[in-house]
Amino acid sequence: MVVAVLAKAKTHQSAAFVFGKFFDGTGEDGPGWSIRASPAYVAACGVLMSQYTILGYDASAHLCEETRKAVRHAPVGLLSAIAGSTGMGFFLIIGMLFSIEDFEAVRTSPLPVLKILTDACGEGGGLVLMVLIMLCTWHCGLFSLTSNSRMMFAFARDGGIPHRLHIIDARFKSPIRTVLFGAICSFLLALPVLGSQAAYNGTTSIATIGLYISYGIPIAMTLAYPHNFKRGPFRLGRASKIIAAVACLWIGILTVVFCLPAVNPVTSQTFNYTSAALGIVGLFAFASWFLWARRWFTGRCRDHCRVCIRQLDFLGEGMVGRTDSTDSEGRHDRHHRLKSSESTGLKRTDQK
Repeated sequence: MVVAVLAKAKTHQSAAFVFGKFFDGTGEDGPGWSIRASPAYVAACGVLMSQYTILGYDASAHLCEETRKAVRHAPVGLLSAIAGSTGMGFFLIIGMLFSIEDFEAVRTSPLPVLKILTDACGEGGGLVLMVLIMLCTWHCGLFSLTSNSRMMFAFARDGGIPHRLHIIDARFKSPIRTVLFGAICSFLLALPVLGSQAAYNGTTSIATIGLYISYGIPIAMTLAYPHNFKRGPFRLGRASKIIAAVACLWIGILTVVFCLPAVNPVTSQTFNYTSAALGIVGLFAFASWFLWARRWFTGRCRDHCRVCIRQLDFLGEGMVGRTDSTDSEGRHDRHHRLKSSESTGLKRTDQK
């Protein structure tokens, strides 16, 4: 798409425009934050979209249980995804900026990307390319829903949320309840975005900050308690602690910046309510943990295996209850019983 836009554009912007022009769009009918505060503040607010795009690091962890040699392949997949998203995203943005024909028209357009595409490729070609972008966005949403439902499925299996969310449907052979629950919650959370740019910025800020904090907690724990973590075959060597410290510092900066207002002047319509939402969620999480959850939640189920997931398709029943036994013989017997159950289920399916 980038090649097509660059090839069809009648004129191209200069490198000085692409890499050197600074525009402050944070002011509504008045000066923006570059005047009231600093151009650096505007640049920091602009980081939101890039950080929101480069997300999903946790997807590799969600699928570790179904990945062969996950201790090595999961980190490689994570780094590959980051490198691919960064490279492709950079060339996409650069190609779009070079293809701008009328900056003022693009700036004032309600759909700036569509304006760039139609100016370069005509109305028909621009609409076709825009549909491709919408399809890519739809697939991103589908992937997010898949990752979200997979995480809730595992959390329900471990007892963190209601058990019903990890039951696999006998007809579709997937956790339908979990998928529907995630889709409905996502739909309800997106409703305030309709007709409000401030609500959109707040929603993306909440999603970005929440995910990055979840990434930062285990990183910070490895720095604070390095002897409590067992290193796998994939490691960063001496650079590990330096990278972890930089990551924690960056996450802290993002958390503060994304709670600040992005539009000037600050009113009830432009105020960034991210801090209030994060405070409510954080208060609920800490209160629920210290008041009751720490008394019964023990963390990830250590006795489960892939057979536990597959056998539900054949038996049509919930996950076999956990045992408190931690000895190797008990785990072996449990694994054998599950394999026997799976074999029995297969025989029943073949007979049907």
